[in-house]
Amino acid sequence: MTNPGKFITLEGVDGAGKSTHLAFIADRLRAQGHEVVVTREPGGTPLGETLRELLLHRDMDADTELLLMFAARQAHLAECIQPALARGAWVVSDRFTDASYAYQCGGRGIPVERVAALEAWVQRGFAPDLTLLFDVTPDVAEARRSAARTADRFEREADSFFGRVRQAYLDRARAEPQRMRVLDAGKSIAALQTEIAGLLDRLA
Repeated sequence: MTNPGKFITLEGVDGAGKSTHLAFIADRLRAQGHEVVVTREPGGTPLGETLRELLLHRDMDADTELLLMFAARQAHLAECIQPALARGAWVVSDRFTDASYAYQCGGRGIPVERVAALEAWVQRGFAPDLTLLFDVTPDVAEARRSAARTADRFEREADSFFGRVRQAYLDRARAEPQRMRVLDAGKSIAALQTEIAGLLDRLA
C-alpha cells in the first residue's frame, strides 16, 4: 500500500519572498526520494489558471473574489492535490486557504464565518501538513514588490491593506502553531533555508 504524501504550503504577503524558496524545498524533497508536485493558488489546473488571470487582473467585488478563489481551490484539490497525495507524492503549493483568511478576511474585511463555511464545504476537514509563513515587515515587502514585475491587482493595494493581511496571517499562526511555522523572511536566504531544511526533516 502506498504511503500517502505530505502537503506543504507557503504563505505570506506579496513581497515576502516565498517563490525564492519553492525550488529549494522541491529539490530537497526530491533528493530524499519523494515525487514532488509544485503548484500554486489560485491556479494549479487549467480552470484554476483561467480563474487566476481574472482574479489578478479583472476588477471585482470582494465576495466575487472570494467565491472565485474557492472555485479554483475546489478544482485544485480534485484534479491536482488529492490525486498526487493519494499516489504518495508530496505537494508543495504557493498559497492555500490561509491566504483567503489573510487576504479576503484581513485585507478585504469579509467575515471569517463566510470563509470558514466555504472551507468546510470544499475541504471537508482536509488541511496542509505544514505551512511555512514567510513574515516580513511592510516596508521590506513594499520595496520588494516595487522592484518586481508589473504589479497585479493585489500588489497594487495600499500598505494598510498588506498590514491587515500580515496581521491576519500572524493571528492564524498563533492559533495553529503546530501546523503554521513563522519564518523571518528578513533573514538571509541561506539562514532561512537552513531553518526550512530542519522543518522538512522533522516532517519526513
